[in-house]
Amino acid sequence: MANQAVKSPPGGLDPNVKTALDNVRSAAQELHGAISDAMTKRSGATKADLQSFAQKIKTVTDSAKNTLSTQNATVKKKMNDAVTQLETTQQHINDGLKASGDKVQTSVRQALTDARASVQKISEAVAAQRSASSKTSK
Repeated sequence: MANQAVKSPPGGLDPNVKTALDNVRSAAQELHGAISDAMTKRSGATKADLQSFAQKIKTVTDSAKNTLSTQNATVKKKMNDAVTQLETTQQHINDGLKASGDKVQTSVRQALTDARASVQKISEAVAAQRSASSKTSK
């Protein structure tokens, strides 16, 4: 397989910024999927699942925070909202780690809802970034 030159995406987006936002969105989607999968297991999410989610949430949150410095105001607001949702997700997972029985599953359900909201906010940020880039390139 031959190496292909990396081309600038249409609309004048900085490839690094586009990639960073897309990577954060992809990681958040994977996190949401993992939490959702754990919820559908017959026994529900385990403490090991929660520990894994806690690390993934921290990684996604850190990545989201790292993209803020290169964004316009609209994208920053949406990413800040996403970070807030991720931090809430983290809190629910931490609560689940301290709980037992049905309270663990309740915490995981709450974390799933917050993870879904963070994916939505990140997707909105990606759309806002693309919209802003397309306006400046016209």
